[in-house]
Amino acid sequence: MRKISILGATGSIGQSTIDLIRRDSSAYDVVALTGGANIARLAEDAISLNADLAVTAYPDRLEELRAALAGTNVEVAAGQQALIEAAERPADWIMSAIVGAAGLAPGLAALRQGTTLALANKESLVCAGALLLDTARAHNARILPVDSEHSAIFQGLVGEDMSAVERIIITASGGALRDWPLEKLAGATLEQAMHHPNWDMGQRITIDSASMFNKAMEVIETREYFGVSPEQIEVLVHPESMVHALVGFCDGAIMAHLGAPDMRHAIGYALYWPDRRDLPVERLDLARIGQLNFATPDPARFPALGLAYRVMSRGGMMGAVFNGAKERALDHFIAGKIGFLEMASIVEHVLDHFEDQSGLIDDAMTLDNVLRIDHLARQRADMVMTKQTG
Repeated sequence: MRKISILGATGSIGQSTIDLIRRDSSAYDVVALTGGANIARLAEDAISLNADLAVTAYPDRLEELRAALAGTNVEVAAGQQALIEAAERPADWIMSAIVGAAGLAPGLAALRQGTTLALANKESLVCAGALLLDTARAHNARILPVDSEHSAIFQGLVGEDMSAVERIIITASGGALRDWPLEKLAGATLEQAMHHPNWDMGQRITIDSASMFNKAMEVIETREYFGVSPEQIEVLVHPESMVHALVGFCDGAIMAHLGAPDMRHAIGYALYWPDRRDLPVERLDLARIGQLNFATPDPARFPALGLAYRVMSRGGMMGAVFNGAKERALDHFIAGKIGFLEMASIVEHVLDHFEDQSGLIDDAMTLDNVLRIDHLARQRADMVMTKQTG
């Protein structure tokens, strides 16, 4: 049996992973499941999958988890250190789907045991791409991309020489507000930003889709994972969300990856790699679809994209600054403290503050240093928010 763990099991990626595992549960020995505040879901999945360990990120929910798993053989634990220890338990394949910078330390812990890490936590590559990739190389571990765009790029490069790659194009749905008049965006509410036209995701990723901060993160991810220059990375708004990414080669050819907007495509590819297996996903009927549309993103509507290219140009640990500021600005928008467009404004001001601080940004990329930068960026974002709101 193949030993697997799922970090972030109660989120949308984790639940889609569990859906695939349940279809062939006899093939897997589930070592650990981790989650957040959805204790009932975490306990239910731990019991049904006969997991060895269940961990909640919240120490104050430990007793609730323990009660939910009373009478079973499932171990329980809670807190950040427990998440790291869960990732350290020997497994052949580990899904990293914890949301935010909190997923970095468990992901590094998993890589240090030389396993295959299915990476859905985009913040890890944005904050500490070099550290993550160096750790994988040092321990003969493997990182497989699970973001649909990066999985698509990865598949488009099978059998290809990277030196022949001319450009990489990732697509964006445009989010819930893509058809809004520009002058109305400043007044967009939390509820309006959360109504994605193509799929149902978690609150934070849906808002990041509307602001295109998720795509800004994916641009940085593309550079880190595939080693291409920022100038080789392009973004197109593609409302149908069926073309996930395209790879352009020096002979003018473009390889496009198409599929229904279903994360089980990318998860299944990583789970079964290097093989392909049947997946319970929709098969595209291109004749019925009729047409696919693409457009260049408007920089005034999506300022986050320009900030991503600025981060890549500066280098060092500016990715950690960007992510920390973005996460904090998103917190403030969700809390109703700032408007929709103020998120990008806050991130820009934080980048301004850190850009010339070479003593911080160009320091050695260690986990401690990345977490320190992340903390400082969040603090600065709070200061900017306080000044902007008076």
